[in-house]
Amino acid sequence: MNYQEMWNEDNTQVMERYDLAVGRILEIPGENRVQEPFRSYFAEMSRFVGQIEELARLRLRDELDSWSLEELQRLNGRLFADILPDHYEESYGNPEYAARMLGAEFGPMLSAFYAQLRGAIVFAWECRLTDITILLETLLEIYGEFAQEDVKQPEPRAVKQILYWFFSDYTDVTLTFRIREQLDPQLSFARDIIMESDLSDLRYLYQFGEYISAGELQTAAYLNSLPQETIDRMAASYTEGYRKGFEVMRRDLSKKKTAAIRYELGFERMIRAAIGMFEEMGLQVILYRAPVWLTTKPSGRGAGYHGSSPNRQYDYDHRYDQALFFDKAFKERKLAVLRTAYETYKKEASWYAGPAVVETFGEDGFQPVNKEAALALSDKQQELTIAYASESMPVINQYIPGDETSFTIIAFPVPAIGADFPEIFAETIRINTLDYERYKEIQQNIIDVLDQAEYVTVTGRGGNETNLRVSLHRLENPAAQTNFENCVADVNIPLGEVFTSPVLKGTDGLLHVGSVYIGEFCFKDLRIWFKDGMVKEYSCANFAVPEEGRELVRQQILKNHDTLAMGEFAIGTNTVAYAMARRFGILEKLPILIAEKMGPHFAVGDTCYSWSEDAAVYNPDGKEIIARDNEVSLLRREDVSKAYFGCHTDITIPYSELGDITAVCGDGRQLPVIRGGRFAVSGTEELNQELGTE
Repeated sequence: MNYQEMWNEDNTQVMERYDLAVGRILEIPGENRVQEPFRSYFAEMSRFVGQIEELARLRLRDELDSWSLEELQRLNGRLFADILPDHYEESYGNPEYAARMLGAEFGPMLSAFYAQLRGAIVFAWECRLTDITILLETLLEIYGEFAQEDVKQPEPRAVKQILYWFFSDYTDVTLTFRIREQLDPQLSFARDIIMESDLSDLRYLYQFGEYISAGELQTAAYLNSLPQETIDRMAASYTEGYRKGFEVMRRDLSKKKTAAIRYELGFERMIRAAIGMFEEMGLQVILYRAPVWLTTKPSGRGAGYHGSSPNRQYDYDHRYDQALFFDKAFKERKLAVLRTAYETYKKEASWYAGPAVVETFGEDGFQPVNKEAALALSDKQQELTIAYASESMPVINQYIPGDETSFTIIAFPVPAIGADFPEIFAETIRINTLDYERYKEIQQNIIDVLDQAEYVTVTGRGGNETNLRVSLHRLENPAAQTNFENCVADVNIPLGEVFTSPVLKGTDGLLHVGSVYIGEFCFKDLRIWFKDGMVKEYSCANFAVPEEGRELVRQQILKNHDTLAMGEFAIGTNTVAYAMARRFGILEKLPILIAEKMGPHFAVGDTCYSWSEDAAVYNPDGKEIIARDNEVSLLRREDVSKAYFGCHTDITIPYSELGDITAVCGDGRQLPVIRGGRFAVSGTEELNQELGTE
């Protein structure tokens, strides 16, 4: 049974409701029941629903299979035209435009609903008529409020109540399906496309239902030009890293049956090869889409497969649309549904081995515009979202224990990186497959020095004002214990770092970076001050108004927490990646996955061992890594809700901004690890060869 056939019974049951809703909405433009400016809004919604109806009928009849590439491109362009940058200034998807046309109270909430209604594009491609129907019925309910006789416009709270109960009432549908699609290999929509399509015929890209830009087409075409040997090498480094992750953490992969792949469209040829390699390990692959329903979205795009964003400002404008409904009652309802969903799919959860992620890099940095009309979480709502994240983690860990799973992450460039894309792509493959054994030996030399220290100092040079002291755990038995993990090419590809969870008390000072990518945002002149390991102050220079910069840091780095702990201190050793980035002038475009290997980095949030601190972890030399906890994570023994932040965000100081890293021993000895941006430990000399004379 294919994916579409799975929905046939459900679609048959809902078809009458679907037809009634579509028919009624298509009548709206011919009516005069609603006054302007709202009449224009509902006419536009009707026009969009007409597009969805056409797409759904074409999909149900399998007629799109015969369409040409040009026809599919035009269809894709029409579906997303309204939110593309060229049209966005006059789109109801733009909360600023919606507020200007519909008023400050109605505009933002009706814009948010339109953003959710656009999820019907995905549901039409996947032939999920129930999801479309509940959206259309809600649109009609809102329309009914405005179409009342002798009422110029309803009270804003009446419309907000409709939206609140819509999202709340259907959480058992939307969240339950989200849990299922992350765990159940029978939901094979994307996998069927990848494994059954002719990948040399780029029409396949449009079957995913995502926005397809020139970038996805160029990436897929480029991968089609590579020999199978290269594709297999890419896939093998990725899947073998996944297997090694279980091996080095001494976890039993044989107990697991499924692994989830997350990636950006265009890499299907590599993903097909990886699926075969995972199957050879005894793992079925799950591919699930980045979340579509607002009730299952984080503040960013979220995890899953996806195309490139049609408009990153649109995504940014709608990152906090949950402000429409997120209150204490909703938080409790969502937690209850989460527990029920995991109990329903507990067998599938027990099979789950963890995610295998392919990231991309190369797009220009996004400079967001803060809009007053965009919905924002209140202080109370921010507290509730943090509370939900904290309270949901024990539920997830109950069904998917962190000490039984692993993961792997790898990154590749996309054509947006520029004319040197083929050369950068080839160099990235080389970086992803560096000599495991050689780096293991080099990094052990660094660890041997660091393990003598009571604390480490880190300073910047040039314009970098970093001045940090990082406290380390005391080793009771240095012959059998270590503070730092020797990280080579397993879960975190490419290789090249040693890392630890610092002691928070005595970890103080300023972390400063001139320019660093975190997610899709390029932070300028980022400063974070620590006191006893906790963030005390922060700023960035992305906006002319300092408070807007602080808010960006709070949202994207602190994830709306008042403070976070320094959960990780690491020293990157991959000078090959750094040299490549400098040679091609792409230092600022590298993802944190690679950038963190190119200098010391510091993570704010949870430690690298969150939810599995009690599981022993060992380095290749047999020593146990004892620095798995800090003073915050230890609170789990008293109150687990106080022990975790639900986030872990890395910030790297590049070698070019790095001064010294010094291991300071309890007896006063100062052992240089890095001096003037160069490695100073005996046995690390070859790392400096790639750094040149900068």
